[in-house]
Amino acid sequence: MITRRGFLGAGLAAAAAAPLSTLAQAGGGSRLLTATDVHVADYPTVEAVRWFGQTLERQTGGRLKLRQYHSGQLGREAEAIDMARFGAIDITRVYSGALNNTFPLTQALCLPYVFDSVPHLRRAIDGHVGDSILRSFEQRDLVGLAIYDSGARCFYNTKHPLHRPEDLHGLKLRVASSDIFLKLMRMLGANPTPMSLGETFSAMETHMIDGAENNMRSFQSSRHFEAARYWSQSEHSYAPDVLVMSQRSFQALSPGDRALVVDTARQSVAVMRKLWDASEAQARQEVRDYGVEINAVDMPAFRKAAAPLLADYRRQPEIEALYRRIRDFA
Repeated sequence: MITRRGFLGAGLAAAAAAPLSTLAQAGGGSRLLTATDVHVADYPTVEAVRWFGQTLERQTGGRLKLRQYHSGQLGREAEAIDMARFGAIDITRVYSGALNNTFPLTQALCLPYVFDSVPHLRRAIDGHVGDSILRSFEQRDLVGLAIYDSGARCFYNTKHPLHRPEDLHGLKLRVASSDIFLKLMRMLGANPTPMSLGETFSAMETHMIDGAENNMRSFQSSRHFEAARYWSQSEHSYAPDVLVMSQRSFQALSPGDRALVVDTARQSVAVMRKLWDASEAQARQEVRDYGVEINAVDMPAFRKAAAPLLADYRRQPEIEALYRRIRDFA
């Protein structure tokens, strides 16, 4: 069985010595693509990429195949991004916040309250906003295949309900490794602690942190609701996920196969959304049944508290231009 450490070491070394190391070739020009995700096997993005792989295999008569590594088997999202850029893996699904430092245009997707709802997000990323984001990955050794929405990010914690921003004061909250979320948490009075999704449950159990922020489906699939019994519907971010491919791997394909990969990836968005919408409702009911207390928040107060951060990032011309285009879809 492949191990994460073995894959990371051997994969990156092989990528440096011989590009396309994971774009395995067999007789007749067949290709075995690798795909990674930190989420569990039945998570909507994992299932959508599985559909993507099965569809590619069917449409090419088995010439293109996909092998998936889910549940963080090959490391954290930051590691997956680097491996894809170096050609050690072919495809990865990552949260857009993990891309902010390397691909600054993705910052516009992660700003607080830039999207009003899931329908607003979908309208924006289905149009020229999404196209701009996907094209931006070409500058740094990746190919943008598709954008998957990932619901509303909200706060959850082990202490008490959060109704207003001041209720966050002093709470130690896990955040993704994104400057935007670090700054937002500090602005709201919380103490942000960057860590991987896989480390969060034990950190709450051992009182290293008091809670985190994420979408409802991740809250349920990670079993965080067993440790954190308070969910506050802040909806401070609708930052989506992105499916990207190694540029090395992409260029190794024939023009026809490249077009097929892109087209099939775009089709997988509808598959993912159908799975997402159904599973999010089920997840919410499951955590309610477990005893999680779900409360509304003072939304105007949260928007006001986050406004300075939004204004700060809007000083960047590219971010401001994309922000305005996003708001056009509201």
